[in-house]
Amino acid sequence: MRSKDKIAYFYDGDVGSVYFGPNHPMKPHRLCMTHHLVLSYDLHKKMEIYRPHKAYPVELAQFHSADYVEFLHRITPDTQHLFSNEMARYNLGEDCPVFDNLFEFCQIYAGGTIDAARRLNNKLCDIAINWAGGLHHAKKCEASGFCYINDLVLGILELLKHHARVLYIDIDVHHGDGVEEAFYFTDRVMTVSFHKFGDLFFPGTGDVKEVGEREGKFYAINVPLKDGIDDASFNRLFKTIISKVVETYLPGAIVLQCGADSLAGDRLGCFNLSIDGHAECVRFVKKFNIPLLVTGGGGYTKENVARCWTVETGVLLDSELPNEIPDNEYIKYFSPDCSLRIPNGHIENLNSKSYLSTIKIQVLENLRCIQHAPSVQMQEVPPDFYIPDFDEDEQNPDERLDQNTQDKHIQRDDEYYEGDNDNDHNMDDM
Repeated sequence: MRSKDKIAYFYDGDVGSVYFGPNHPMKPHRLCMTHHLVLSYDLHKKMEIYRPHKAYPVELAQFHSADYVEFLHRITPDTQHLFSNEMARYNLGEDCPVFDNLFEFCQIYAGGTIDAARRLNNKLCDIAINWAGGLHHAKKCEASGFCYINDLVLGILELLKHHARVLYIDIDVHHGDGVEEAFYFTDRVMTVSFHKFGDLFFPGTGDVKEVGEREGKFYAINVPLKDGIDDASFNRLFKTIISKVVETYLPGAIVLQCGADSLAGDRLGCFNLSIDGHAECVRFVKKFNIPLLVTGGGGYTKENVARCWTVETGVLLDSELPNEIPDNEYIKYFSPDCSLRIPNGHIENLNSKSYLSTIKIQVLENLRCIQHAPSVQMQEVPPDFYIPDFDEDEQNPDERLDQNTQDKHIQRDDEYYEGDNDNDHNMDDM
């Protein structure tokens, strides 16, 4: 065991103030609630807190098409009616509305995941957390499922500059389709998604038979589940599969998407997981002592999202949190009992032992097809063939030197610092 994990945590308060619109289930305000809960438990004193840089359009275009990035940059609620063809082409509208500060929102959450990956690459931390990230449905040329920019793909591309193999794990109730699709033809990334499948549940992909193609064949793993899965069966399956994956694939880094819509009582979900059951997955992955990038994702009962990601921040810090929530700015959301844990759900568990056993056997069988055969050998340094290095000097100087951008390159120097963590050095070395 390492003596003590060094943890970097990325947060920008601006990300929590955007509004998708009335009746839209995605509420970025849950990120403010999470952050204040983290602060109320004094967890900030055990981590390095950073404000992420706003990702430049050229960084977003390492995965997304330049025309799509440019359109997101340009479109506003006032002009969207002039661009109905483009709105349809890029799948913007009801699920993925255009709202004020949309592009800045994307720049911040994507910048957090990119910065997290860079800090891990430079061995400046062991674990990096960006609860604002994890928007796993976005595609190269279109928005999907409340996601516009796929920060996870961008973070993984960054990790691939330093690691031969990256493992992506997704415990959101929805299939991690955007990430799987991005890496479907390569063995440099293994994607493993545990999700609800069937009954036309969004996005409709993620059958156990989807395993990757060409060089990526057997490097995409899908664990399709039915309604009502509980802690015991989910954790048993998760641990069996992930331990075999790590043993077989030998990843140099892991990205863990912790979508909280797999919790009991989620507005859009249909699982029975308790917060402790969800957090057990985080605890298990942490134990491998492999560089780890942790993000958020879905989660639509926002007080439970905040509870979950706070507990998981505690797990990553090896901090046991008392069940009574300390006073904080958002305490009213957690009333009347103001407790951190939530009860398990009461949806009928439609996952029979035989069904789960069949899925497990199929997944392990597929893993045996790649046993002892990762194509990039352990000692090889992978070429940077995915993306060119990003050169800040080539940026438009007006954009590059914008004061707000400069401010966000440095560590926060406000009330979140104490003692050893009070190092507001410049982040340009990332």
